[in-house]
Amino acid sequence: MPTRSPLARLRDRLPHRADLPAWIRLLAAVAVIAGLLAALCISSGATSLRNGIDVIGHRTEPQVSATEDLSLAFADMDAQLANLLLAGGDPTLTAVRDSALKTYEDRRKQADADLQQASSIAGQDEHAKHAVQGVLDQFGTYEGLAAKVILLDQTEHNPAAQPAPDLLDQYRQSAALLADQLLPAAHGLTGDNTAVLQNSYTSTRGAESTATVLLIACGVVLLGALIGLQVLLVRTMHRRINPGLLGATLVSLLLLGGAVLGDHNAVNQLQIARYDAFDSLIALDQARAIGYDANADESRYLLDPDKGQLEQQAFLNKSQALADLKVSSVGDYDAALTKALAAYRADHADIRFGGAFGDEMRNITFPGERAAAEKMLASYQVYQRDDRTLRATAKSDPRQAVTYDTDAQPGTSDGDFGTYDTDLSALIAVNQHAFDTAVTAGSADASRWSSWLPFTGALLIAALVLLGIRPRLNEYR
Repeated sequence: MPTRSPLARLRDRLPHRADLPAWIRLLAAVAVIAGLLAALCISSGATSLRNGIDVIGHRTEPQVSATEDLSLAFADMDAQLANLLLAGGDPTLTAVRDSALKTYEDRRKQADADLQQASSIAGQDEHAKHAVQGVLDQFGTYEGLAAKVILLDQTEHNPAAQPAPDLLDQYRQSAALLADQLLPAAHGLTGDNTAVLQNSYTSTRGAESTATVLLIACGVVLLGALIGLQVLLVRTMHRRINPGLLGATLVSLLLLGGAVLGDHNAVNQLQIARYDAFDSLIALDQARAIGYDANADESRYLLDPDKGQLEQQAFLNKSQALADLKVSSVGDYDAALTKALAAYRADHADIRFGGAFGDEMRNITFPGERAAAEKMLASYQVYQRDDRTLRATAKSDPRQAVTYDTDAQPGTSDGDFGTYDTDLSALIAVNQHAFDTAVTAGSADASRWSSWLPFTGALLIAALVLLGIRPRLNEYR
């Protein structure tokens, strides 16, 4: 018996002419239903992606920023209280005293606004509301203690850097509350909100992956039905090209390809926002808050000599949190930092310091970010050198050390800290702009496919399929 050709075997499998209308209707129905299901998958996946981007970009990231800003405000409030007591009743330090009072009040308002924002964003989340309320209660206690410090300072007229024992004891209570409760609670809020952001990111990516798998399945069925329908017509009715079905196939490819590309772009922007921008933002926002607390350690070092060594160690610990150089004393920090920065400038891959700044230098991503980071590190190095000058001056001329610590002019500790903080803020702004841009772009990509576009495509596919098969079915009437 002769072997039959593959073409002959295929023809044997094709439906008989009497069954052809039923097969045409079946494949057409499968194509239309698959097109509608694909549209649903595209829309639901894009909606989930858009909502996830919105939660990350407009809810959790602002919450994280607000809580880190809160830490900064708390730290600077305490620094200004210390500066107030350092100025005392010295008429030559009146400007320092007035500046400390004004800045304290500004930071108090800033902290209050941050707490209100955190409370608003917390919404109906009971855990978040409870955490924010705890910080609010502690903040109220701190404000009460700080108010007593200010009142006692105004009534006792203490000399510069020599507060009366009861005034110093009152200040110690407020500083202890800040260090032991307020700052850890604020950092805890940041950690909680960072975890919420990561959970939202993970959930969004999971929903997007599921929608993609379903879309691929619907796409395979859709294209399979359209191709099968065209093959059926070609083989049984000898029509080489069916314009309607060809149009439906092209629209399907455009719909599926466009949705996959849009999804890819949105996911890419989400990844940029989450890892490239946010990781730097959280490290740098934390660094800024830590820097203000370290700056307060210098004022406390001058104000409370009995705790001078503790405050000096606290300053070193915070410096290590910023740029960890594995040194054991403040005196070793400058040389280690100089060596590490020289190695980095020679080879940008040679990063010999850890901490928040090490994390940032290992995550340089955006235009202008490296230049801004290098400028910040240079001003940080100057501020660190000023700290050693401050401590040496305090041993020989405490009155001059107070001026050097509190004067905001360039070339002083406080002035150079202001320059460093400005440079750090500029670096934060680079990453904030990149985060906002990625969130906006990702949301736009997702929104494009979450509303009318996929369903318009599905309806167009259905219309073209009907247009393609109707003349063929009329031949059987």
